[in-house]
Amino acid sequence: MKIKNSCSLRMTEKQKSLKRQKTSAFNASKALPNVPHLEIAVFMKTATEVGGDYYDFHVHMDGTLTVILGDATGHGMMSGMMVSIMKSLFMSDRTNKALKPFFENANEAIKDMQLGRLMMALTCVQISNNKIITTNAGMPPLFIYRKNSQTIEEVVINNMPLGAMKGIMYDIKEINIERGDTLLLMSDGFAELKNHNQEMYGYKRARNSFEESANKDPEEIITHLRAEAKSWTNDKEPDDDVTFVVIKVK
Repeated sequence: MKIKNSCSLRMTEKQKSLKRQKTSAFNASKALPNVPHLEIAVFMKTATEVGGDYYDFHVHMDGTLTVILGDATGHGMMSGMMVSIMKSLFMSDRTNKALKPFFENANEAIKDMQLGRLMMALTCVQISNNKIITTNAGMPPLFIYRKNSQTIEEVVINNMPLGAMKGIMYDIKEINIERGDTLLLMSDGFAELKNHNQEMYGYKRARNSFEESANKDPEEIITHLRAEAKSWTNDKEPDDDVTFVVIKVK
């Protein structure tokens, strides 16, 4: 019994150490960009030691900010492998501002890897002055809070996830934004949180929760969303990764 307990203790400490290493490496590579007219906040909670959600940023020479948020199919090591692939594809082409060829080339590359049913849902927003260019490959819609009208705009683009099938043409949208507007990008883990009755939180509640807090600064918005999630699940650990990227135009 003592030997078993000792082994269990060593395994627990090893797992904690790996988790600390993973968290440290993750945080080190995800410093938030400093863009003068934008205020940015991010939150990620993984359901397993190796998460399947992924976000990244790149500030171009002209000040344009590119933001991506992705969600790999599945959990654990396989989804973690897809995150590594997606990060490599983004890093190798991040100076190119053309979203359509990036999505189409990434889709072909992932499909050529013959990874079976492993795919990457991905949304991207480029922010430049008073407009955004965005596309979406199987992710939840982009929510935009319009300060002047105090309403939520839901941007839906029905493209398939990266790696789903070859030859997909990805649609792009261009949208005007104004000072005070706030963007919310999120993975599906938030809307799919379940309460004690196994009822999902859903996108309607997610939208309403964002609307309730959208006048606040990005960190406060995320605090509100996290509190909603905690209340809905009775502080139970999520079954899926939950990620928010909140951007306010100053």
